[in-house]
Amino acid sequence: MQFKEYLTHHHEERNHQGINHQIIEPGEEVGQSVGEIECRERLGGLLNYYYRKAA
Repeated sequence: MQFKEYLTHHHEERNHQGINHQIIEPGEEVGQSVGEIECRERLGGLLNYYYRKAA
């Protein structure tokens, strides 16, 4: 289960230097400029992803 959580973070939430700091499989929240900032924790808080909640 932990490996699946890491893979989800790696592909959907982490910026990658090799592809110009883009996310491999971005969700619809990527690029939002309006809305509250939320935090999604993975692996007990070891990995954090900050995003804007849809308005």
